[in-house]
Amino acid sequence: MTFNTTLSPGLFWLILTTLCTALMWVPYILDRFVRSGVGATLGFGKDIEIVQSKWAWRAKAAHANAVENLVIFATAVLVTRAMEAGSPQVALACEVYFVARMMHYVVYTLGLPLLRTVCFLVGCAAQVFILGNLLFHAA
Repeated sequence: MTFNTTLSPGLFWLILTTLCTALMWVPYILDRFVRSGVGATLGFGKDIEIVQSKWAWRAKAAHANAVENLVIFATAVLVTRAMEAGSPQVALACEVYFVARMMHYVVYTLGLPLLRTVCFLVGCAAQVFILGNLLFHAA
């Protein structure tokens, strides 16, 4: 079995999205270090209450949402690659998804619910476009 090792635009945006999602925990853990102490954050001691800033709770929720949506995006990109169904429009949708998800994390963390929803919906629309392209390509 041979594999095509060329980095398509879709794979580039998938890798970048995955990398950023993998690092989204850093700000809220640093907040825990500052607010609760390193020992409590690392789980030393009994019955230690973890204290977090409100923005850090929102960052953690935004991170969880990014992980949930990464499953859909990654599947869409990988199936697109396997079916050789890529196009400039799909590449643009992957880029739009990346930007929307990064903006979603920032505006969610800042506590801007209307912008958060808009960013979420733009990311969803990009996923639907990619998946719709797959259905069209398969037909």
